Amino acid sequence: MQDTYKVIRKYKWKILTTFAVAAFLIFAMTFLIGFDEVITTLKKAKSEWIIFNFIIEAIITLVWTARWKMILDVVDTAPKFRTLYMMLLASLFGNNVTPSAAGGEPLRAYLLKEIEGTPFEIGFATSTADRVFEFLPFILISIIAALFVLSWKIPPVTQVLVIVMIIFSISLFGILIYAGLRKEMTQKIIISIAKSIYPTVIRLTKQDISFNEIREKIVVYINRFSTGFLTALKDRDVFLVAFLLSFAMWGLDMLRMYVCFGALGVYPPLVPLVIIYTIGILISLLPLLPGAWGIREGTLIALFAVVGVSADVVMAASLIDRLASYIVPTIIGAIAALYYGQKVKNKNNFTPLNN
Repeated sequence: MQDTYKVIRKYKWKILTTFAVAAFLIFAMTFLIGFDEVITTLKKAKSEWIIFNFIIEAIITLVWTARWKMILDVVDTAPKFRTLYMMLLASLFGNNVTPSAAGGEPLRAYLLKEIEGTPFEIGFATSTADRVFEFLPFILISIIAALFVLSWKIPPVTQVLVIVMIIFSISLFGILIYAGLRKEMTQKIIISIAKSIYPTVIRLTKQDISFNEIREKIVVYINRFSTGFLTALKDRDVFLVAFLLSFAMWGLDMLRMYVCFGALGVYPPLVPLVIIYTIGILISLLPLLPGAWGIREGTLIALFAVVGVSADVVMAASLIDRLASYIVPTIIGAIAALYYGQKVKNKNNFTPLNN
């Protein structure tokens, strides 16, 4: 697998382009709302509330690391908490800079393999199981949110976008769960896909490897992935604690958004806030722009208008939220990713001296 530097260099123009589009969308919305209104609203922000917002985000990340470590300890032997915390931050960087937000879990598994020697499929199984636990609260809230949104007087385009994102998110995680539970069927599907693209890949890469070797590796990887995935999900104690930790993280996330509004002296109704922000998180999974910048803000503005929160307040609160939940974690995650990228590079370049 390519190291962090090569991946960033390879996709740098795509990354820069998507961020440019996102920045343009934010600029356009702020222009339509009114720069003066948004800036005036931001000037009202209370610094102590903003600091509290960062503290909540830090707690969320610590709880997330604890949940992942617990799952890893069931399937394999987890590294030190500090190591996992840094790997998680690096994976957040991977998610935040890619439009599909799908690189974090493979990156976690890769770092575990290269730094700690944990088999890649085990690392990927635990990081996927970790994500499944995280998604459980959102499935419940999303169903309620869909019913509420359909009853609100909002533009049809917004209604369709929200419903599509809910279906997309549930389907995506449903596929991952199915892959973990039905390994035989998953093997057949992946082997079939691999067989269809095998001639093209061999022709392009010019590697001398038989399809039987590829088939054997697929079977081994899926068996290990399924075993690790099921072990994590079937342990009752782990399931219960991870489930509770997931709801705690979700609750802290809602509190953090409420603090963002509170920093501006605005206190929206709690139930609509929970529903709207849950939808905002689902919108963030939209595989078009990094973190769905611009798209999420537009959706939040449209939905909060229903409960009487003005666009300038929503935009200002969203920017405060993004600062703690996206910008700062991305910067710290980039440092962690570069650190591990250099560590892996040095390890691969190391040649033992002959005695």
